[in-house]
Amino acid sequence: MALNYIWVAFFLIAFVIALIKLIFFGDVESFKTLNEALFSASKGSVMDIALPLIGTMAFWLGIMKIGEKAGAINFLSRIVGPFFHRLFPEVPKDHPATGNMMMNFSANMLGLDNAATPLGLKAMGSLQELNPNKDTASNAQIMFLVLHTSGLTLLPISIIAQRAILKAHDPTDVFIPCIIGTYVATIVGMLAVAIKQKINLWDKVIISWLLGLTAFIGGIVFYFQFFLSHEQISKVSMIASNLLIFFIPVVFITGGLVKKVNIFEAFIEGAVGGFETIIKIIPYLVAMLVGIAVFRASGAMGYLVDGLRYLFALMHVDTRFVDALPVAVLKPLSGSGAKGMMIANMETFGVDSFVGRLGCIFNGSADTTFYIVALYFGSVGIKNSRYAIPMGLLADLAGVIAAIFVGYLFFG
Repeated sequence: MALNYIWVAFFLIAFVIALIKLIFFGDVESFKTLNEALFSASKGSVMDIALPLIGTMAFWLGIMKIGEKAGAINFLSRIVGPFFHRLFPEVPKDHPATGNMMMNFSANMLGLDNAATPLGLKAMGSLQELNPNKDTASNAQIMFLVLHTSGLTLLPISIIAQRAILKAHDPTDVFIPCIIGTYVATIVGMLAVAIKQKINLWDKVIISWLLGLTAFIGGIVFYFQFFLSHEQISKVSMIASNLLIFFIPVVFITGGLVKKVNIFEAFIEGAVGGFETIIKIIPYLVAMLVGIAVFRASGAMGYLVDGLRYLFALMHVDTRFVDALPVAVLKPLSGSGAKGMMIANMETFGVDSFVGRLGCIFNGSADTTFYIVALYFGSVGIKNSRYAIPMGLLADLAGVIAAIFVGYLFFG
């Protein structure tokens, strides 16, 4: 229901703003701009996103089927089962959904976007099998989606690469702030959903895993900060991400050989699902991306940022961070839009400026909530997202607030 109201609001707000521009300011091209955005987004959502995704989906779902038949998914389920069983009490122990979710989270943490999406869609499909009400999101699906939209990433490769392209003095200087911001978003999102679902957060297994994860991330931050040079951080991040994205298929295929699985046949069986999934999600992608496009084209985003700047100025708060806020506001709506705004900030204010760096931290501290909701829930036919969007946006907000604090701490 929340998604319904938000989508309608995109169009109504865009229409009202364009009408005001036409009547009161004589902008005869206001509606032309909206229509151009509408048709461009309609085409782009299919030609630039859905169709190119077919190949990636087919490949990774094929690899996942090999891993499933080789027993790799069940193996992962047993490892993380005690923790996930408490976070996802509706999911039976050793169910494949646990391993599928773990694969998705692992790909996200390593910055493997191309692998994370099909793995996430596979995980959502597994959870849908357990969902008694097929058109309404289950508690487990909401927890999974919010954890996914919090965007926990340990290797923000694309951000570091973009800073290097723009010749930043130290492209990796946003590495630790990005990790802190995305980790805060993940913890807040998880705790908020757990409280809503009345999950016992004081369970010793949950506390142990959270402390262990915190120590693991803290150890990575400590190692990168004190044992590697800036050049080595970029190199290690690049090597690790590329190695791991190829390592996963090799491990699954090797496991299939050991288990005497017909590997090629299993791959084809899984890959077929990629085509079916893409067909299902196209209407959801078109609807969401067109709504976002007309909202942006109307100028509503700029007015929102200007309003926030005025509000913070009234509160006598330092407003330097407001220039980077468009990245934070755009990220839940559009990943490409947020990336474009991040690059524009670095080009306008300087790649090593406070605004340039903060925009990078914003981009690394949240994820594309609305896009993910439309994509993941659309892939399994869920129409009622319940409280998934508010919780996802809460996690994004936590990441944005954390990003502002660490931005000032590191670069202010």
